[in-house]
Amino acid sequence: MADNYLEKRYEETLGCNKPKVKRIGHTVEELLLRSRSHRGYNKNYVVSRAELERIVGVCSRVPSGCNQQVLRFFLVTKETGADRVLPLIRLGAALPELHLPLPGTEPEAFIICCSTAKESKLVDIDLGIALQSMALKAVEMGLNTLMIGAFNREKLQEALQLPLEPLMLLAVGKGTDRIELVLTDEEAPRAYYRKEGVHYVPKVRPSDLILN
Repeated sequence: MADNYLEKRYEETLGCNKPKVKRIGHTVEELLLRSRSHRGYNKNYVVSRAELERIVGVCSRVPSGCNQQVLRFFLVTKETGADRVLPLIRLGAALPELHLPLPGTEPEAFIICCSTAKESKLVDIDLGIALQSMALKAVEMGLNTLMIGAFNREKLQEALQLPLEPLMLLAVGKGTDRIELVLTDEEAPRAYYRKEGVHYVPKVRPSDLILN
């Protein structure tokens, strides 16, 4: 079938040209491709609290298991405690020899995800939805993120006097990493790696994701 078949049928049926719709913004696919995990950031760009608030704002519009909406967020900027967060997080577990983040590229803004309810399957589902949605909003704003689950919960809660237990962190800033996705077979290793300054991330081919 020709690519313009539907357009021709539209003209034949209605006797007019199909109205052209101007696309506004980026497609989901474009945002997802740009929404990569950065472990290095440009310190010349200082993320503001207002930017973090815009990113968190999407969480009032995303799905929530049983509509419980138990997630709450603590915002940290360079001026309000980033130096207390950095010693308590660990980045780049698959590349321990690099001791990431490299000196001078540390993230200096964080969104700390907490919950008013005890962690459960539903809370974790909400957490995943919220983190991905915030990451997409950040990249739409020209920023980059990193979801961080490796951190000292007790010490972080104490250091920032958090009213709720932290579950995950989202680092936010202007990423400096050069990142490329690599399509791979389902049986191949999936650990990310670096070669000649490029951070490679293996991804299972779309055809291997479908069971039938």
